[in-house]
Amino acid sequence: MQDQSFQLLLNGVPYIVKASPFDFNGDTRFTVSYNGSDDFVFTYDRTVGHYVAIGDDSDTVPADLEVAIAERLYALA
Repeated sequence: MQDQSFQLLLNGVPYIVKASPFDFNGDTRFTVSYNGSDDFVFTYDRTVGHYVAIGDDSDTVPADLEVAIAERLYALA
């Protein structure tokens, strides 16, 4: 799997998202940034059935953006 870039438009706000897959203990995770932000790690959470942002600053990702990124990552994986 290769690095991906895609655009999202949510509530009139454009986002340019960059996602880089990497392997962690046999699972595919993604390093994600949007609009030049810091990197966030997204991992598949089997309990909720979709990708979620993890880490100390993951709560700074807007909820609607996290869902849209998660849907796109699921289609890539």
